[in-house]
Amino acid sequence: MKAAVLQMTAGIDPAANAATLVDAVEQAAAMGAAMLFTPEMSGLVDRDRSRAAGSIVGEDDDTVLAGVRKAASRYGVWVQLGSLAVRRTDGRLANRGYVIDADGAIRAKYDKLHLFDVDLPSGESWRESASYAPGEATTVVDSPVGRIGLSICYDIRFPDLYRALSDAEATVLSVPAAFTRPTGVAHWEVLLRARAIEAGAFVVAAAQTGTHADGRTTYGHSMVVDPWGKVLLDMGEAPGLAVVDLDPTVLVDVRTRIPALRHRRQIPPVTNVA
Repeated sequence: MKAAVLQMTAGIDPAANAATLVDAVEQAAAMGAAMLFTPEMSGLVDRDRSRAAGSIVGEDDDTVLAGVRKAASRYGVWVQLGSLAVRRTDGRLANRGYVIDADGAIRAKYDKLHLFDVDLPSGESWRESASYAPGEATTVVDSPVGRIGLSICYDIRFPDLYRALSDAEATVLSVPAAFTRPTGVAHWEVLLRARAIEAGAFVVAAAQTGTHADGRTTYGHSMVVDPWGKVLLDMGEAPGLAVVDLDPTVLVDVRTRIPALRHRRQIPPVTNVA
């Protein structure tokens, strides 16, 4: 089961980002991949809220989504479109991921549950909740590379989400991201490997990289981790496309050797001992 991973430096022009995504779908098909994974905010990276507002539209009017759906159908490749900024019917914004099948149909959607509101020691300050509404549901979906549990970026710090996804029989955890450099250097790999080991699942994490047109810098290092915690792919910091094999026998072997999923129990209340 071959999966392709796109690492990109998305900018403020949705048309240019769409062209990169469509080209990646074509490349993934040529490389024999059944599915392509793309980063968080694949269609637009722009922290200027006033400028970005003109490019964020409803799902039905999103030209990036339409272009990727058409390409998926043309080349016969599934796509986990990491996320797009879309305007909800209530007027609020969502950071929304999609799973698109080889006919171009949307099989699943997921709105990012945990929003990134932090002040970093580097001086960077992020308030995702100032623009976006949090999601209200978890999502799993069957695909050619396994049963995928969807998440986005900052979600990786919340293991309860991945417990819910693995309880729903996810065998692949998708973690599209646009990690900052300070947090990426410190935590990216260890968090991805931890989630893979805990869930006994593959983790596929397509990431943004480099310096973007809006001035931000992202960490890159798109990764694929197997259920044993072994890093199968680390793309470094250059944009590009890579293909990796997700061997289902590895998943069976790991879950047989370490049957932690079968040993899970409901955690009892904490006893407060003075």
